[in-house]
Amino acid sequence: VQLQASGGGQVQAGDSLRLSCAASLRSFTGWTLSWFRRVPGREREFIAAIFRNSGSTHYADSVTGRFTISKDNAKKEIYLQMNSLKPEDTAVYFCATSNRLILSTLRNQNFYDSWGQGTQVTVSS
Repeated sequence: VQLQASGGGQVQAGDSLRLSCAASLRSFTGWTLSWFRRVPGREREFIAAIFRNSGSTHYADSVTGRFTISKDNAKKEIYLQMNSLKPEDTAVYFCATSNRLILSTLRNQNFYDSWGQGTQVTVSS
């Protein structure tokens, strides 16, 4: 599976951005769709996911209420709407997918098979 992330940029604190991720999948059925981010010197951090079985959405505590993950089944795209951005949201954001996750593993980067190339988000105060 190939993933192509886009939409990053440099914004001010309080602004919004929407990231997109195009996937080379015929269908999203059976695939967990997720976003992670990485700050230099740290491991990738789970941000949000749409779980493959139920379609339920899951978020990191740090972004709950500010970020929203969604998908377009027809376009085969995954989105991350980011509102009320903070300087600590500055990172490289990655989309990821896997068809073998269970609920207890969807926050663990090691269980994902395919990753996008990352898109930089910079939030200045």
